[in-house]
Amino acid sequence: MRNHGSGYGVKEALLNLFFPRRCPVCDDIVPLAEGLICQGCRAKPQYIREPRCKRCGKQLSDDAKVFCNDCMHRKHVFDYGYALYDYQSMRKSIYRFKYHGRCEYARFYAEDIFEKLKEEIRLMDADSIVPIPIHASRKKNRGYNQAELIATELSRLTGIPNYPNLVKRVKKTVPQKELDIQERQNNLKKAFNISADVVKLNKTILVDDIYTTGSTLDAVALELKRHGVQAVYFIALCIGEGM
Repeated sequence: MRNHGSGYGVKEALLNLFFPRRCPVCDDIVPLAEGLICQGCRAKPQYIREPRCKRCGKQLSDDAKVFCNDCMHRKHVFDYGYALYDYQSMRKSIYRFKYHGRCEYARFYAEDIFEKLKEEIRLMDADSIVPIPIHASRKKNRGYNQAELIATELSRLTGIPNYPNLVKRVKKTVPQKELDIQERQNNLKKAFNISADVVKLNKTILVDDIYTTGSTLDAVALELKRHGVQAVYFIALCIGEGM
C-alpha cells in the first residue's frame, strides 16, 4: 500500500482559506490546524470493533458468536466485509454527505477507513476497488455518487486501482430503505450490468456508504462472480447493530 500524508500541501491550505472545510460530524468549519475533523468531535464516531460478525462485520455482543443472526440464516454472495462506524453515531453525517453536497467528507471517511482497517484491507489482497453504482438519473440529480467519492480516496491511500465505471446500475430501483429483505432482493433483480470485461480481475473490494441487509452488495457480487471475479469483499462506511 502507498504511504500517504495527512495533507495535500500549500495548494489545499490556500483552497481551505477561501472554501473552509466542514467537520464531518458537527458540520462546523474546521480550524485549519485541526485537519479534517474538529477537535471536539474526534471522540464522537462509534467504531465497530471485535467481536464482529465474520461475514458482514456487524458488531456482536457475544464473544462466543461467529456470525450475527442475519448471516446465520442467510447465505450471502459476497465473501465477507467490514464496516467502520455504527450507523446511529454517524447517521446525520452520512445524510449530509449523501443529500446535501458535503463531498469533502469523503476524504475524512477514507482516511479513517484506512487508519482503522488497513490490515484487514491488506489481507484481502485485492486487485480492484469498485464503488456501488447509483442510477444515472439519480447521479445527475445529486451531482455525484457518494460511494464513488469514498472509493476514489481509498484507492489513493491504498494504491488499489479504482474502477468506478465497471458496474452500471441499469434499473432505477425503489429506495431499499422502504422495503423488507425479500422485496429488496426482488427490487435488485437485473438492476446491475457489467460494462467491461472483468476476467482479468481476481479479488475485488466493493465500497458502499451504508450496509443494511447486504442485498445490494450481493446483487453486485453476483454479477462480478458471473464474469469471473473469484472473491468479492466489501468496505462499508456504516452498519447497524448485530446480535
